[in-house]
Amino acid sequence: MKKLLFVLSLVAITAAPALAFHDEGVAHCNGCHTMHNSQDGALVDPDSPGGNAWLLNDSTPSDTCLGCHYGGGGGYHVFSDDLMAPTQERGAGDFVFILEDNINDGHAGGANPIAGSRAGHNINAPGYGIGPDNLISQAPGGTFPSGLLGCSSCHDPHGNENFRFLNGVGPVMDGLATFTAAAPVADGLALFGGGVEENDNHTAYISGMSAWCGNCHGDFHNNNTLLIHPSGSTLGGTIATTYSLYNGTVDQTGGGTYLAEVPFQDLAMTTSSTANPTAGSQVMCMTCHRSHATSGPDAGRWDFSVTFLHEDGVESGSWPIPDPYANLNQRSLCNKCHNKDAGDHNPF
Repeated sequence: MKKLLFVLSLVAITAAPALAFHDEGVAHCNGCHTMHNSQDGALVDPDSPGGNAWLLNDSTPSDTCLGCHYGGGGGYHVFSDDLMAPTQERGAGDFVFILEDNINDGHAGGANPIAGSRAGHNINAPGYGIGPDNLISQAPGGTFPSGLLGCSSCHDPHGNENFRFLNGVGPVMDGLATFTAAAPVADGLALFGGGVEENDNHTAYISGMSAWCGNCHGDFHNNNTLLIHPSGSTLGGTIATTYSLYNGTVDQTGGGTYLAEVPFQDLAMTTSSTANPTAGSQVMCMTCHRSHATSGPDAGRWDFSVTFLHEDGVESGSWPIPDPYANLNQRSLCNKCHNKDAGDHNPF
């Protein structure tokens, strides 16, 4: 009987699924923290001989996160080790573009460089060459201090039940800010083996995305006398119809489907949905932006300053934002909702 119980126990142990580091709540503490910054007579974090306020293994929260979320190979990396081959596009983009010296692929881009710091969120990770934003002292449209921005400003490293461990209502960063909008309801690709972003394999934005971004960028939602593009608002019938008909510059009314590069928010959205929007679907921050960084300014899903999408990446030499229509005449993806291509000359 004892032998049988042992065999059953062994089967139960070996059959248990392997969990990723953060799965099911708090991971093992010493994956991120060190009690005394000392192990085997050496500093755990050589950059912080006096330790740091959070007893981290590295000098800042973001440096600690990138200790695992760095690289260009398998797994879920938010920072690639090769500027010419960043992680395949997923919902959030890649912080690697912050290191570019010029992301201006627009007209006369070579003569008017735009620093990579304009590519997206400048997390404070000096160990990886990224420092706080050098031009903006606080979040555009809000008051969150740029110098304190890090991975844990948005994500809870200890785990929660929200999409991608996003911080919910309450204090964040040890009370440095307070979020008043709940984390969004969304579903994403599997972090390991989930594949690249495709029209039928993409993040599903269901509700609350723009309101959550408004925790830091509130004026972009509240001050519509100057910042007039709606966000977190219904598309309406005209825009929904335009989106549904538009199939690229060369086929503007031929009929298209869901475009992963121009997502919308919908209560019926799934990660495999290819359905077009309805009048009740919503435009949101992630319709035009990715949340980390991209090869275009302002974390744009496409480069807002180029005339044709194939121009992206030409001047800066960075990974080009893919053209979903693979056509030399393809213009800005703003046209997916607004279609101003009609009558444009085709130079190609």
